[in-house]
Formats: sequence, structure tokens, C-alpha cells
Amino acid sequence: MVDATDPRVTRDDETVVAALRVGDERAFIDLVQRYQCPLLRLAQTFVPSQAVAEEVVQDTWIAVIKGIDRFEGRSSLRTWVFKILTFQAKSRGERERRSIPMSAFQTAAGGADEPAIDPTRFRPSDDFRWPGHWADPPADWGSDAEARLLGRETQEVIASAMETLAPAQRLVMTLRDLEGWDSDDVCAALEISPGNQRVLLHRARSRVRASLERYFMEAARV
Repeated sequence: MVDATDPRVTRDDETVVAALRVGDERAFIDLVQRYQCPLLRLAQTFVPSQAVAEEVVQDTWIAVIKGIDRFEGRSSLRTWVFKILTFQAKSRGERERRSIPMSAFQTAAGGADEPAIDPTRFRPSDDFRWPGHWADPPADWGSDAEARLLGRETQEVIASAMETLAPAQRLVMTLRDLEGWDSDDVCAALEISPGNQRVLLHRARSRVRASLERYFMEAARV
């Protein structure tokens, strides 16, 4: 039963859950239209192809319908649906030999031991004036930074950079920066601590930013 006193359960959630429980087809179609694309993007971080990801999403919707009577409102409906997707995708990923081990989430590095930012970009700890400060600071993208980030080529650079991330980092960045989730929802869906979530996101963003810096610097030389 949905606990209406839980602040994570919205009035919209209560309405949708009630409709799904009585077999309201329109409510189900609306829910699919709302989450189909983000579910597919998330599934693709676990499995090797879009075709397999689509099957995972389909299995997720079947599980949602079968399990809606067991939804207790301990999280938002969205988080619950995405947790089902994560479970389905991990199971399928293991069979397809592309899965994210839980150790990738439990270790702060997210499967990568190297630092998020090249240490040579900082002054050494024994520097007389500015120990640990930037020696090679991040590039200034100028007053048109937002426009540059919205360009098609730049979006392709970002997508390519995200593909090189450790899977756990890519997953957290996808949820936070592409889907607009807040930290609490990500932690609930992936069952990770706030500290691990912050480190995974920081490492992911740092690496993507480094790729953008290289791209802009190369473009400036042309």
C-alpha cells in the first residue's frame, strides 16, 4: 500500500499507482511515454547493444505491471521503476558479459584507480608559494561557453567521452546530468552511499571536461 505520508511519494504517484492497479491502460501508456527513453539510455550502460537494451526495458515494464500491487511508496514511483530496470539490466548484462559489478559502486574510484585530473596539472606539495594549486588551470571557454556546449560537435565529444568512462561513473553521470536526477534518487536507485555517488560523479565530470578542453584547444589551433 502506498504511504501517502512519505514526502517522496507525490500526489501524481498516488494517482498513477491507483490507476495502474485497476488496469488503466491510459495511465500505463502515459508512464511508458514518460520514462521509455531514459530507461533505454540507462539500460544501454549495462548491455552491449540497443536491441538488448530494448528487451531489458520491455522486461522492466512487464515487471512493473506484475509488481505494482507490491509498491509500498518507500521511494518515488520513478525510483522504483528505475530500480527494477537496474536489476533487469544487471542480470541481462551478466548473461551478455557486459555488466557493472557492485564493487564498481562500492569503491570510490568506480573501477578506475587513476586520479580524475592529471596530477602534473597541479603545483607540487613542496612548492614555496602555491603548493597543490593549479599549475595548468582549466581552459577558459569564453563568454560563449554555453553556446559552444550546445553545439552538435560538442555534444558528440561529450558522448564519446562518456563512453570511455568506467561503467559506474557513466551510469551516475547519465542519471545526474542527462536525466536530471538528484543525489538522493541516484543513491536510492543504485543502492550506493552519498559519498560514493559524489566521487563517481566528480570523476566522471572531470574526465568529460578534460576531453572538452582538448577538443576546444585543438579547434582553436585550426
